[in-house]
Amino acid sequence: MKNRISIRLRPARRLAFFGVASLVAVPLTGALAGPEAADSVEISQNLLDDGENAEAVDLIPTSDENAMQITAKQVIPDAEPETLAEIIGHGEASWYGKRFAGRPTANGETFNPGELTAAHKTLPFGSRVRVTSRRTGKSVVVRINDRGPYHGNRVIDLSEAAAREIGIKSRGKGNVELALLTD
Repeated sequence: MKNRISIRLRPARRLAFFGVASLVAVPLTGALAGPEAADSVEISQNLLDDGENAEAVDLIPTSDENAMQITAKQVIPDAEPETLAEIIGHGEASWYGKRFAGRPTANGETFNPGELTAAHKTLPFGSRVRVTSRRTGKSVVVRINDRGPYHGNRVIDLSEAAAREIGIKSRGKGNVELALLTD
């Protein structure tokens, strides 16, 4: 008959025993896997970092043809291109919305009142204009895709979404400043 060691543990002690055993066993699996596994865990953790300076991974060939060395490098995002704004006037703005939805604009697009677009009498299609309400101080950047306004002395007709952004939707019109944006 073989010598057998028997350990009987109460349920609470059994849980504690297996908990401690797992804490000891988990680090050993990393050591047994070798340094490559430990490095990849460290790099993976760096890649998960949500900080401002994200990490990127480069694969660098080593002397062994079949192996690649993994290194992390810091990536700094390119700055936004500088945008210049030239104030081109001020006056009254109005807006147009659902009644014109689905109709073609002067440049051939289908009008969508939910997009940040506008109509202007002379600016080239595709121009980007910052429209600022002089009452609220709020601004919105719109793209010119239509012609107008053809009512009174208004300087620009905004889409419904653009009018909402600067706080003139409920009033129907408002005094604004226009600035042409260039890259």
